This record gives sequence, C-alpha cells and structure tokens, in this order.
Amino acid sequence: MRPEHCSTRNHIEVWHDRALPSGPERIGFWVVLRGSVLPILVWAGVGCFVFVLYNPLVAMVLGGLFALSFVVGFGLRRRARHSVRCSVYGTVGGVLDKSMAGF
Repeated sequence: MRPEHCSTRNHIEVWHDRALPSGPERIGFWVVLRGSVLPILVWAGVGCFVFVLYNPLVAMVLGGLFALSFVVGFGLRRRARHSVRCSVYGTVGGVLDKSMAGF
C-alpha cells in the first residue's frame, strides 16, 4: 500500500459519519477520537460503574481486554501491510466501533 493512501477515508471507518472529511484525504488522530466519543464515554462509564460497584480488579480486567483488543487489531493491520499510522488510527476506530455492537 502506498503511504499517501494509507491514512485515508477509504481505509479507516469511523462509525460516526459526521466526523469524516468529505473526500479521500489524510485525517488526524483527533478526527478518529471525535468520531469515537460515544463509545469512549460509554466504556468509561461502564469501567467506573464496575470499579465502584464490584471491585477495582474487575475494572482492570475490562481495561486489559481492551488493551488486548488494541494489540491484536494493531498486529492484524500491520500484518496486512498497513503503515504504523494507519494501523494505530484504524485500531482505535475499529475496536471502539466493534465494541459497541452489543449495545
């Protein structure tokens, strides 16, 4: 994959459509995070809830599952020969997008 096309709208799907630029262009990490605000808030709330209600260990397990998901997603994207930048952006957007499928 050519580096100038790696970090484009075509390769990174952010589930919040209004956060994406109008055409294929490089996007910044802030755009990926802005498109993922709802899942970040939901999972932060879930983490706080289980921390207070159950035990800090449960919140640490939840955080560990997310960290594992990010590492696996990053590894799969790098194996598919994406650049490091595209892998990071795609992993953040993808993991947060797919984590909301249960809701």
